[in-house]
Amino acid sequence: MILGRLFLVAQAASAALALSRLARGRVRRAPLAAGAPAPQASISVVIPARDEVERIGPCLAGLRGDPDVGELIVVVDEDDRSATAQVAHDAGARVLRAPTPPAGWIGKPWALQVGLEAASGKWLVTLDADTRPRHGLLRALVAELGDADLVTAGVRFVCDTFGERLLHPAMLATLVYRFGPVGADGGRAVRTVANGQCLAMRRSALLAAGGFARERGFMTDEIALVRSLAVAGWRVVFVDGADLIAVDMHADAREVWREWGRSLSMGDVTPPAWQALDLAVIWLAMAAPPLRLAARRGTALDVLLLAVRWLLLGALRRVYERRGVPFWLSPLADPLAAARLTLSTLRPVRTWRGRTYPRSA
Repeated sequence: MILGRLFLVAQAASAALALSRLARGRVRRAPLAAGAPAPQASISVVIPARDEVERIGPCLAGLRGDPDVGELIVVVDEDDRSATAQVAHDAGARVLRAPTPPAGWIGKPWALQVGLEAASGKWLVTLDADTRPRHGLLRALVAELGDADLVTAGVRFVCDTFGERLLHPAMLATLVYRFGPVGADGGRAVRTVANGQCLAMRRSALLAAGGFARERGFMTDEIALVRSLAVAGWRVVFVDGADLIAVDMHADAREVWREWGRSLSMGDVTPPAWQALDLAVIWLAMAAPPLRLAARRGTALDVLLLAVRWLLLGALRRVYERRGVPFWLSPLADPLAAARLTLSTLRPVRTWRGRTYPRSA
């Protein structure tokens, strides 16, 4: 009886915290849209790539012919054994070979640093090789930099299989419950989040701030970068870019499970107390309701929380290219997402693309 009451009190507190974060979405920045004015200075686009021969082509195709691209730099990892460099060269990009990362550096931040030092444009935009940008993205990002120091854009996800469309939205929802909706202000600097697939900033300002060395040893590199810059006073803006950039990250649900595990907990940039609170919110406010209702032990609060979770799908639907039945059933996969977050917290991943990295200091 006492344990049951303690559970209900903890669930109510977690629900209140989660709902307060979701409520921040009532006031959000407008999504990025085509039609922004042309930039008055050049834009350098830097794309880090390692074994991306199957993905780099569609990414560069989206940039080909875009009048806002001042220079296009693809930084290929020295250990890349595929034809990534040749595909990028044939697409008209300037290809740089990044040497083996120095001690203390993760591969992606090192490739970005190589690209940053080689770039010459006033504005720097970094994209992942699996993104599919559209014309108008670059000038829309630069327009947002009118009142921000760094802009990061959310994407539209391409999920083709049933399993992806069931599990991926549940994984994404854990971020919304922890940090609030994309485009909402009001979060703390130390809780700033970003989408490392698409970042934009003034190149000289980033160089003056130390460049990507700020994230050099972190597996959740983009979070380390934006949090350190936000704490230093930079205004970081996270905006919905789903109309101008998409991403095809995973082949199936197995890859969703495996690859989200590297960054889902953000453990190497999040203090243990915050990680514990995040787990409590996700398990009690998001994962417990479908389990308790299925076991016929649910309360009115469980019904309310599950209803809120399904309503959230109404906001998330625009960021998925394909939805269908599995997307709308994705709240039933919330316990799996909570379990993946727990595993990611307890057993942080330090291996990526065949390299194992020591824990960052």
